[in-house]
Amino acid sequence: MIVYILFWTSLLIIVYSYLGYPLSIYTLSLFVKLFKSKTTTNQNNAYEPDVTLFVAAYNELGIVDEKLKNSFSIVYPKEKLKYVWVTDGSDDGSPEALSNHKNVQVYHHNDRKGKIGAINRGMKFIETPIVIFSDANSMLNKESILHIVNEFKDPQVGCVAGEKRIILKDKDNAVNSGEGIYWKYESFIKKSESQISSALGAVGELFAIRKELFDEIESDTILDDFIISLRIAQKGFNIKYVPEAYAIESASISIHEELKRKTRIAYGGFQAITRLKSLLNPFKNPLLTFQYLSHKVLRWTLVPIAFILVFVSNLHIAFVENWHGFYSGLFYLQIIFYLFVFLGSILQSKKTNLKILFAPYYLFIMNLAEIIGLLRFLRKSQSVNWEKAKRE
Repeated sequence: MIVYILFWTSLLIIVYSYLGYPLSIYTLSLFVKLFKSKTTTNQNNAYEPDVTLFVAAYNELGIVDEKLKNSFSIVYPKEKLKYVWVTDGSDDGSPEALSNHKNVQVYHHNDRKGKIGAINRGMKFIETPIVIFSDANSMLNKESILHIVNEFKDPQVGCVAGEKRIILKDKDNAVNSGEGIYWKYESFIKKSESQISSALGAVGELFAIRKELFDEIESDTILDDFIISLRIAQKGFNIKYVPEAYAIESASISIHEELKRKTRIAYGGFQAITRLKSLLNPFKNPLLTFQYLSHKVLRWTLVPIAFILVFVSNLHIAFVENWHGFYSGLFYLQIIFYLFVFLGSILQSKKTNLKILFAPYYLFIMNLAEIIGLLRFLRKSQSVNWEKAKRE
């Protein structure tokens, strides 16, 4: 009896996390749109506050010119848009290259204290009410800032998250296909969350906050974007998700690089749980707690273990059934899933039209990264300095 309970509990955790929650939050968003007041802020009223485009960069000389060209092309009143780069620790000539542009404020220390140190130090120089964070290797669409600041018309909005889009240079590549599918899936969830009240977090490629709501974060923080945005939500402000403002980025160059990146994120997820404890209290903000547990905590903690338990318990039940019956059929489906994972690993760098193989493979890599990330978190063996994943 225990093994059956273990099987169904594990299966329900997986299904709820990847299908149940997205569908429930989407359904809830439809009801909210039906009953929500039609009175919205007049979109024709120009709202153009002073803003700062903030980039914390380490040894990004190879991308500086492209990033600056992209930044200067953004549609926004030039007298209201400031550019701030913090290049602490960079020794590749990027601080000097940036200093050649008079409209770019460059702050540089020889000591490297990671992205968090750069953000904490750089924020002391910001004088505009709105700060927009972006990565050096992420290119923004021209109207991104206009879409972002429009959300700040609402005084209840404390953070605005843009969309992350992956360039599919090689659509047959496992990493490209898998990561592209994943971010479309995440976009669907965040859009629904935002329509209800608040999206759950932001991505560092593009997000904005009210400067007055920023609190210095711990120097060893891994997921700076997630912590900054969720702490604003903790204060009672909403995080709005605006897919019309997006950052374009290439996929990781290999599955090894993607695993390394996901492992770091997984470590940061466990760290975030220990630092956002109040979000686990349903009496403070029930909806936000529901979203946090369903969207993040379950995926970070129980889902990877549930995959193992559902396989082992199903194997035991199928053996008892003598490989006949309902549970045996479910086990065969699991075998097919892992066969797709195996084929995806073989074909990851080969051209194939069977892109369906890459979704299970990428899902497997994500959950493997969670387990590795947990082990590293328990050993405290993750450097705060971001080691960039190689991208195409």
